[in-house]
Amino acid sequence: MNYRHSYHAGNSADVVKHSLLITLVRALQQKPSAMTLIDTHAGCGLYDLGGDQAQRTGESVQGVLRAFADPNPLLNDYRDAVEAVNAGPEPRLYPGSPRILSQLLRPQDLLILNEKHPEDAYALRGAMRGTPAAVHERDAYELWLAMLPTRSPRGVVVVDPPYEQTDERARITATLAAAMRKWAHGVTVIWYPLKDRAAHVRWKQQLGRLGIAKLLTVEHWLYDTDQPGIYNGAGLFIVNPPYAFTQALPLLLEALRAALAPEGHRGEIAAEWVGN
Repeated sequence: MNYRHSYHAGNSADVVKHSLLITLVRALQQKPSAMTLIDTHAGCGLYDLGGDQAQRTGESVQGVLRAFADPNPLLNDYRDAVEAVNAGPEPRLYPGSPRILSQLLRPQDLLILNEKHPEDAYALRGAMRGTPAAVHERDAYELWLAMLPTRSPRGVVVVDPPYEQTDERARITATLAAAMRKWAHGVTVIWYPLKDRAAHVRWKQQLGRLGIAKLLTVEHWLYDTDQPGIYNGAGLFIVNPPYAFTQALPLLLEALRAALAPEGHRGEIAAEWVGN
């Protein structure tokens, strides 16, 4: 499955991913020690919702625009992050994970971004101008391991690939296994699209066999029954989530489900521990 950020900016997957990422980082920041935030597949950093690629799919209508129309205060942090890159009340630009992570930085924190595609890396450097982010243009999986263990006491690695390659899941599995040997207590967030339920169950089982003590999955299924051959939702694997984050999840997930459910569907979003 090819999932380039620019075609899907601001869709329902982005709303869930970025809402949870903000909650996760803020939970970790309850402790004052420095953190290193690493985004291995950073994309362009900032997206024009009126641009040709975003307009070709129009997915922001069912994502960020639904979140902005929903009055639930549990979505305020997410809406604030989007509003921070827009001049008016209606979002015309959408911040990718790099821009959202940069908003969360404290003086003691570090932000390391990586994007292998040359054109996207060029756009990313422009989008991050004026921020303290370091931008790399390397193979994502090589960089992931090279940056571990982080120089700071704590850190978060965000892995958000486009799933262009048929071996993407295999590379993630192998790299995560190697990363855990170097950085057993670090926090890792892995995003994935949900298209084929059976294939995803097999991958979940593979990750469960890695023996990670704390591996949480959050899955957002948009439709009440699977829609063959199309994007059905997205999820996150989260390694070593902090307690404050898991405590905040139930109410936040219900708020996201209610805001993003397509017309005629209730949808489903749930968290569960893998391999336990």
